Amino acid sequence: MGGCLQMHSVMKKVLSVTMGAALLGASAASLAEDELAVDINEGKNIFMNGKGDVPACQSCHGPQGMGNDSMGTPRLAGQVFAFVVKQLEDFATDKRQDTTMYVMNANAKGLSPQDRKNVAAYVNSLTTQGDKLSNLQELKTNGSDVGTTYIGKSIINYGIPAKGVPACRSCHGYNGRGVGPVYPKIGEQKYVYLVNQLKKWRDGSRANDPMSQMQHVAQKMSDEDIYNAASFLAGAEPLSVGNTRMPAEEKPFGHGGLTVTPGSSGH
Repeated sequence: MGGCLQMHSVMKKVLSVTMGAALLGASAASLAEDELAVDINEGKNIFMNGKGDVPACQSCHGPQGMGNDSMGTPRLAGQVFAFVVKQLEDFATDKRQDTTMYVMNANAKGLSPQDRKNVAAYVNSLTTQGDKLSNLQELKTNGSDVGTTYIGKSIINYGIPAKGVPACRSCHGYNGRGVGPVYPKIGEQKYVYLVNQLKKWRDGSRANDPMSQMQHVAQKMSDEDIYNAASFLAGAEPLSVGNTRMPAEEKPFGHGGLTVTPGSSGH
């Protein structure tokens, strides 16, 4: 466990810089300014209405960015900014293939780098809607394989030592609430999406993870392990008992963080 946490600490420091530089896509002089300009209103417009040939993001992810189990699409609301930008860039450059709706590669290519940052900033600003989380009982009734929540909680907190599976929280934080800029929020994520992605990490059909971390983890997990972990994460609240606020989210680069266009703070 200590080795995993140490690797996580080193990776986070390295990737905070390398991903920040990639996200900014600017000259060394610009990087020195330590800020990233985004327009949340424009991101909202793209999300709600689309742009050019790119359809509205809400058509698959829902108007509040909560995703859809029937479609297999993920919750984007509140997702780590840098992670969303990276996924859009990976879709645009075909480093990741959309095997869910088969549209994200074309959609990402249809957006400029600035558009992607704007959309990422908008979805990051959205809050999770508790009444729109996955309904595990309904999924089970409709024929989906659903795991056992308390066993999943053990996997998230302690891993599966006998199989060499590390605790998910060692990278993704308490109840999978995310540790930016590298590790996304997987708590309160859609159940179907979690299951599908873990299986894709396992079979290699998704391989855009830093240092192949998720592939190494998922390859050691059985279907039952995946169902159990996803069943807990789908309803895992980000706050522990007695805490009323989330930790400050790490900004995409350095300490300057986002520079939001005036008048664009509305959701």
